[in-house]
Amino acid sequence: MTQARSVGSQAMMQRDRASASLGMIVHRNEPGHSVVSMIVRDDMLNGFDVTHGGFIFALADTAFAIACNDSHHVTLAAGADITFLKPTTSGQTLTATALLRVKSGRSGIYDVRVTVDDDVTVAEFRGRSRTTNLPVPARNHL
Repeated sequence: MTQARSVGSQAMMQRDRASASLGMIVHRNEPGHSVVSMIVRDDMLNGFDVTHGGFIFALADTAFAIACNDSHHVTLAAGADITFLKPTTSGQTLTATALLRVKSGRSGIYDVRVTVDDDVTVAEFRGRSRTTNLPVPARNHL
């Protein structure tokens, strides 16, 4: 991870059992910018032997969550959509790069590009965030 880390996203990721169970690795954790990767496993494939879209969405959503939690208040998804552009399969590494596009008050818009091993874009995700009044929970180790 980089030196400019987000306190809110660090606390969130320490508790994020879903992302951990999928083998996600955080490579960059900065306010407004994150990079997260995941190796596609056999149990992530659908009936056509391609990565189930829900796993690609989960990876993009995690990168989005890290990028938008840069304060001392919890920021949640207000909505998101994804466009799948190319299939992937077992053994490939997917990388999601999230970037803040605009923030206005408590609302934000983030774009996440999901790529495969050779930097080919396989999905584009747009997330809309909303910062709440809830404080970020204290950090702990699971």
